[in-house]
Amino acid sequence: MPGGARISLNFMDSSLSSLKNCQSYINTGMDIATHVALDLVENFSFGMWYSCDVLISKTYIDDAEDVKSIENVMLEYAAMDRELNHYVEAIEETVNQTCVLTLTVHEKYFKILKKTLCTPDKLKTSLLNIKRENPENMPDLKYLVKEKFTALESKNSDSDLQRNEKYLYFQDQLKEMRKQFRHQSGDDNEAIEQIDEDIVVTQSQMNFICPITQMEMKRPVRNKVCGHTYEEDAILKIIQTRKQQKKKVRCPKIGCSHADVKGSDLVPDEALKRAIDSQNKQSWSTLEKSAGYDAATKEICC
Repeated sequence: MPGGARISLNFMDSSLSSLKNCQSYINTGMDIATHVALDLVENFSFGMWYSCDVLISKTYIDDAEDVKSIENVMLEYAAMDRELNHYVEAIEETVNQTCVLTLTVHEKYFKILKKTLCTPDKLKTSLLNIKRENPENMPDLKYLVKEKFTALESKNSDSDLQRNEKYLYFQDQLKEMRKQFRHQSGDDNEAIEQIDEDIVVTQSQMNFICPITQMEMKRPVRNKVCGHTYEEDAILKIIQTRKQQKKKVRCPKIGCSHADVKGSDLVPDEALKRAIDSQNKQSWSTLEKSAGYDAATKEICC
């Protein structure tokens, strides 16, 4: 066994706790990066300039470069997360292995000492002698952790990073955000007729309605399994009630066959929330302009 400084199980536990704290910082960083990317898409994907309250132009702004930079940041976070996970796994495996080994050694000590009816002082001396005579029974934890960590890192691939849960969420939310704002902008077909625009808006607004409350969602969450969205409080209340009844929850969306909705499968749908907020802002803006126009017309007529 390699020589050098050895570390204790207590130190291993402390290290494990510190690594898990670092993981929470990485998760926070990835959440912030996702929100920044969504801000870019929301604010710059479709630029609108107004003059005297009249829309004079609408231009698609290529945000790909900025979003790509944030995507690279997400991949860097994913790499750090993978490395930390490997450290955690290496430490946990080493601790478990050491505990089994220690238990085996202790059983051996007990059998030896049981035959010797020692006094406390003799018992202590015997233990020290056994340890000196069997140094191979005292594992080098630092070496074991490094060995296991190196083995895990040797299997790394770029595809690992792209399978990171938060990176996948990042990509999904960007896709949804762009889709939602394409619906709102009508950019899919500039020559679309007014009746078709009304249909597009109506379909978009239908996506804003919770299948449980039948009201516009304020905090939408998406089911990772079937892809449907619900108002967070409403679906969690159903899950809690069913849990008390020891029953599974079927997806409330009509026609969905998913029959086991779990709280752990729900993720915030930030893109949908932003689309709802944007639609509401546009509606209020239209109402304010309409009210101002009516007031001005009434004043002129009078």
